Amino acid sequence: MSDQPAEAAAPPKSKKLLLIVVVSVVVLALAAAGGWFYISKQRAALDGDEEAAPAKKEVQGPPVYLPMDSMVVNLADPGGEKVAQVGITLELSDSGVVEKVKQYMPTIRSSVLLLISQRTSEELLQREGKEKLQADVLREALRPFGVVTEDEEVADDKTEQKAAKKTKVAKKPKSSEPPPVKTVLFSSFIVQ
Repeated sequence: MSDQPAEAAAPPKSKKLLLIVVVSVVVLALAAAGGWFYISKQRAALDGDEEAAPAKKEVQGPPVYLPMDSMVVNLADPGGEKVAQVGITLELSDSGVVEKVKQYMPTIRSSVLLLISQRTSEELLQREGKEKLQADVLREALRPFGVVTEDEEVADDKTEQKAAKKTKVAKKPKSSEPPPVKTVLFSSFIVQ
């Protein structure tokens, strides 16, 4: 008789265990389906962004900088007693163009020296003057590579228009490669 109650108690436990296993499997299946749905939506969104902006190139790694030697230049002030000491660093598009830019460094440095020597101390002491010099240095850094910057295309002053006509740079056909020099940074700037 003692065997019958033990056997009778066994079926309810096995039914509960079976029910727990089935519910667990269903919950895991739903979680897996939800995860798959979420990941596929994220991939579709990323694919849509890449199609919308194919020109954007993903930047890998830290920025690449190429410092130029510090320059001391006489300024265009009356009397010729004012000088500027300027340290410039070029931010490059990637590490692959470092050697290419170094090959043109004497040309770039000469152009930059000529640019700074045309400025007055009053110009260079103002933020706008430094920003203008920065844009001009970028233009000169890109000139050996045949790249025309926007501000060279549209000169806002008659003298700049004449200078732009004299030193016109041929436009490079648009390519997927970014220009080798991204921006110009001042590492030091002293006017005396």
